[in-house]
Amino acid sequence: MSGTRVRAVAAETVDAVISKGQSLDAAIATNETRVAPNDRALLRMLCFGVLRHHWELQARVAGLLDRPLKRKDSVINALLALGLFQLNDTRIPDHAAVSQTVEAARLLRRPKLAGLVNACLRRFQREGSATISPQDEEVRWNHPRWLIDTLKNDWPDDWEAILAANNERAPMWLRVNSSRSDTAGYRQRLSEAGISAEPLAALPDALCLSEPCPVDELPGFAEGDVSVQDAAAQIAARWLLAGTRGRILDACAAPGGKSGHLLELGGDEISLTAVDRDASRIDGIRENLDRIGRGATIIAADASNTRDWWDGVPFDGILLDAPCSATGVIRRHPDIKVLRRASDIRGLSEQQSALLKALWPLLVAGGRLLYATCSTLAAENEAVVGRFLSGHDDAAEDDVLPNNNIRDLMRRRACGYQVLPGTAGLDGFYYACLERKVS
Repeated sequence: MSGTRVRAVAAETVDAVISKGQSLDAAIATNETRVAPNDRALLRMLCFGVLRHHWELQARVAGLLDRPLKRKDSVINALLALGLFQLNDTRIPDHAAVSQTVEAARLLRRPKLAGLVNACLRRFQREGSATISPQDEEVRWNHPRWLIDTLKNDWPDDWEAILAANNERAPMWLRVNSSRSDTAGYRQRLSEAGISAEPLAALPDALCLSEPCPVDELPGFAEGDVSVQDAAAQIAARWLLAGTRGRILDACAAPGGKSGHLLELGGDEISLTAVDRDASRIDGIRENLDRIGRGATIIAADASNTRDWWDGVPFDGILLDAPCSATGVIRRHPDIKVLRRASDIRGLSEQQSALLKALWPLLVAGGRLLYATCSTLAAENEAVVGRFLSGHDDAAEDDVLPNNNIRDLMRRRACGYQVLPGTAGLDGFYYACLERKVS
């Protein structure tokens, strides 16, 4: 019965993303309490897998149905995709995948469609991939057409590698609290706990786990000795603080990972202000900083409306981790492929430009602003920074990287640098460091 329930809840979770536009994280948070704690890893695996393979699975479902399902039965469409994913992409025994997926239709109050689900899955077992054609690029790459075309344009030599990386499972990266230990020392603690990890030469605080594990199994996690943060995101704090101390602003700071890293590195030599417009995420920043034993001025406000929160004292350094399409972290959030639209990019670009323009006057002469996104799209990255530089005579790009090894991870753009997803196991991130000229 528990296997049937997991599949029913997974189908409802996937349907909440596809049909109702809910984020996968929110849908899982809503639904995972409906399954037993030891079934939650399976629930997440099924939901993430179905959304990673969305276009392929939908093509398979369409090929198995004589006619499309009614809109009110969209959850059965998700259930069929779930069944096909189990048969084609997991090691779940076929008999369990079929029988428990069929029974899930009854649990979803669609008993009349249980026979249809059974027939489709049995047919797939017989015919396999003959039910779809690989010619459609959306099906081949499991990405929407607009994103494929945009990446082809922005990255003509790399678009295929980017799409392939987006469909991989992301590794689990750790950030060692350098105010308490170094990676060699913490790696030894992991080894003693039976956990294998590898360092990355370019990033002194980063360790990549050979296999993901629950955070409560990480030595010293609750005490703040280590945090979970992708290595590409760890570039930010070291770059901004290379030669910069004093008053530091982390704009758009939630959930506080980069704030924590800034405080671990800067210690008593910096005073941090963390701002985020989403009041519901402010507690997350506090919890992250409390865990590592650091404090900051935390403000719930729209960073671009500086009159609402700024005290009038300039900042020596600003980290602008701008809201973006998140196309660089699709492997961690496959629902982005389903939820994001081409029409979103212009609005995001305008928002990014507005933030840059609003925060620039808050920077002291000679200070530095690090612009960052987890996007791979030029319209949100070098296009935004390029327009800003062309309109501000007092701004110049500081392209001196924190260390030479980082250069091997990044691609130089017209302005700024891009880490492509999958490079050395990293997420996709863009950075541009801007210095305010001393007149």
